[in-house]
Amino acid sequence: MSVVEMQNLLAELTSGDDTRAENSIPALTELGMAALPALLDLTHAEEADTRWWAVRALAASPHARTVDLLPLLSDSAPEVRAATALALCTHPHEDAVEALIHALADEDSLTAGLAGNALVKIGSPSVPSLLQVMTARVEPGRNKAPTAIRTRSVALRTLSEIRDHRAIPVMMNCLGEESAVLQYWAQVGLERLGLDMVYFKP
Repeated sequence: MSVVEMQNLLAELTSGDDTRAENSIPALTELGMAALPALLDLTHAEEADTRWWAVRALAASPHARTVDLLPLLSDSAPEVRAATALALCTHPHEDAVEALIHALADEDSLTAGLAGNALVKIGSPSVPSLLQVMTARVEPGRNKAPTAIRTRSVALRTLSEIRDHRAIPVMMNCLGEESAVLQYWAQVGLERLGLDMVYFKP
């Protein structure tokens, strides 16, 4: 494909028209690694919409590297952070664990939830860091407790979906939590590990 054709595709991707942008992605994906430098350049664009579509196109490319997506989990725009977390569901790698763990506390609940989904895709390598989230002490301060509960809830939901026996002690402890959400995901997690008959029978 010529430089002009590449530029035309990128112009479609950043046109501001969702249909045109989406229609350009298959052709960009077919270009393979040749399209990656231009797409990565777009992730630094001033307009959040342009960065979003760059992430969307990178998510569709089998050649995109997880490490290239990680900085965008700290983007100023919540929609870009959410798109990045979703992209990491498509490109899961244990190198993303630390950044995704941090994203569990994102003020945008969609980003936090999608970060949890990406950690599920990564699986077992995510477990030690998730357990640290669950056992970390909450520092005193205004609004800290609600944020911590939400973060721990996402982490516990993630652990329940990974189904790793290392999470059993944490799940057991959460059965005694005041938070109904934590209690719920603890029960779900134990049930998924086949322990409901042991711990919940009358």
